[in-house]
Amino acid sequence: MTSLKLATNNKSLTGEITIPGDKSISHRSVMFGSIAHGETRVTNFLPGDDCLSTISCFRNLGVTIEENGGELRILGKGFEGLTEPDEVLDVGNSGTTIRLLMGILAGRPFFSTLVGDESIAKRPMTRVTGPLSKMGTAIDGRKNGAFTPISIRGGKLNAIHYELPVASAQVKSALILAGLQAEGETTILEPANTRDHTERMIRKFGGKISKEGQTIRVEGGQRLSAASVNVPGDISSAAFFLVAGAVVPNSEIVLKNVGLNPTRTGIIEVLKNMGAELEIIQTEDDSFEPAGDLVIRTSSLNGTVIEGELIPKLIDEIPVIALLATQAEGKTVIKDAEELKVKETNRIDTVVQELKKLGADIEATEDGMIIHGRTKLHGGVVSSHGDHRIGMMLAIASLLCEGEVTLENPEAIAVSYPNFFTHLESLIH
Repeated sequence: MTSLKLATNNKSLTGEITIPGDKSISHRSVMFGSIAHGETRVTNFLPGDDCLSTISCFRNLGVTIEENGGELRILGKGFEGLTEPDEVLDVGNSGTTIRLLMGILAGRPFFSTLVGDESIAKRPMTRVTGPLSKMGTAIDGRKNGAFTPISIRGGKLNAIHYELPVASAQVKSALILAGLQAEGETTILEPANTRDHTERMIRKFGGKISKEGQTIRVEGGQRLSAASVNVPGDISSAAFFLVAGAVVPNSEIVLKNVGLNPTRTGIIEVLKNMGAELEIIQTEDDSFEPAGDLVIRTSSLNGTVIEGELIPKLIDEIPVIALLATQAEGKTVIKDAEELKVKETNRIDTVVQELKKLGADIEATEDGMIIHGRTKLHGGVVSSHGDHRIGMMLAIASLLCEGEVTLENPEAIAVSYPNFFTHLESLIH
């Protein structure tokens, strides 16, 4: 295991950075380019490990994908252009890849097997394999399809009405992708709004999908056409620098071209609720994906309660929000976030464990955590646990610490933000 000594304390952060492409949208651009007809061009693609796993899987399914410095050329031949892979499809560390790909493979008349790394092997797949089995596909895996390796013998699918037991964009997207191939109209009822990149992407590629209240409807048998996709910056990656700019003294950071999809802006709502000096300059507001520039300055923050419908809009940002809360006056409570237990790590326990090593006053609850601020942090040896978002959160925490911080397994950060440390160092003054 590698380790990295991090910059600590007595720093200010100033300057401008362009956040790398959104991970969720980058994944979907490859998938939709592969199942559409014609040549799709993608710009500002995120070349992180997870998204490269998606490219690898679709190449193994017979799709021609050319990659050149964040630009992709994808030659799609529709769903019917996908061919049986000659080898096992390896998704690496990517939950998005495996769950959405299952929805696509469910309707393809061939056999395939999906595997991933040790983290993926622990993540529950029943939430996807269950409803896909009800649509008529044959799926198996460890513990009756609960864990990888997952094998799929796809074929003719029947539309279903399905109520999601938990708010999950990955599960919803898998069922939408299967629904595009099914006989009839598939309806999906979600308990709370989740990120809607899949729905937007369908419309971008000429398809139709509707939503009334919490019910999503998608008709089977649609033909998608190639499109040009410009991927906005990832707000989940921007969140680390938004928090850094708010809590590191004498800081002002400009973040360029950040995605502002309203299903993803929970971090902005939390920062505003806590009193952050945050300015938004809208630059793109089209029907595909809105985006803008963000300016964050050192702020005087107050504790807050984060719960309910806000949680799906910031589920990936909760680790760095916990750090933010250590520097706010008073108590911050995060609840209704049970989904954190089945991410790359159990993020509730991992966040609490690692921030305590640095002196944070934080405790885990069944569905979240309680953080008492304002706390001085100190040095220590911490670990990403192989989780990119834990790793980046701890790197930002080190800027507030008195004493040396050593981060174990920093390479996990490359999953979503390969040039994270380069960007961080460019801001330190």
